[in-house]
Amino acid sequence: MNRIALITGATSGIGRATALTLSKNKFDIIITGRRTELLEDLKKEINDSSSEKVYILNFDVRNKEEVDKAIDSLPTEWKDIDVLVNNAGLAVGLNHIQEGVVDDWERMIDTNIKGLLYVSRKVAPNMIAKKHGHIVNIGSTAGKEAYENGNVYCGTKHAVDAISKGMRIDMLKEKIKVTAINPGMVETEFSIVRFKGDKEKAAKAYQGFTPLYGNDVADAILYAVTRPEHVCINDMIITATAQANSLYKVVD
Repeated sequence: MNRIALITGATSGIGRATALTLSKNKFDIIITGRRTELLEDLKKEINDSSSEKVYILNFDVRNKEEVDKAIDSLPTEWKDIDVLVNNAGLAVGLNHIQEGVVDDWERMIDTNIKGLLYVSRKVAPNMIAKKHGHIVNIGSTAGKEAYENGNVYCGTKHAVDAISKGMRIDMLKEKIKVTAINPGMVETEFSIVRFKGDKEKAAKAYQGFTPLYGNDVADAILYAVTRPEHVCINDMIITATAQANSLYKVVD
């Protein structure tokens, strides 16, 4: 019998790659996101490449009512979620704190922190009821150190790091696994969003070295969620070979 994985932010990047990877490894997948057409495209791709089942939930993690309504709407056969991948997240803007755009701050806080909490709060009780489940939170190397112009984004990912540690402690007796995956630079839509649609600036962020790709992070997630029952990967940092952390990298 296949396990069920719910993946937030599955329309692109790490989330999309994770859905494809898990679907090829005996997981039925619940894919979520705001862009319905991209979810439909992903569902078709999964159906074309594997025999595993796919279910779409269209909602914004920033809206608690939408989160609750969407997860409550799951058919009975989809409610028994084994793995939750809290992937939805973003960085917006690159300003010094004194020049920061409040709307950018709120988007990052509402998505990266509150969205993760809303979804976890809805999914975790059922895991606890059956004494089985795994929550994977996608953090960042930006959650391990701070860098210039990263202020609020780094703050949100430091929060993910702390929340993941707290989750692990709070649900230890309930036999729920919690894993934090912290990637460095991954070539996805991330930089396009950060530079507010400026694709030229976004492309420059990855010039001169080979960054991580969504599949690299998806492979790490697959590894974490397929360990034996007695093994939990608590925390994992992944960078490109050319990157030491958020501050140091070498370029050709």
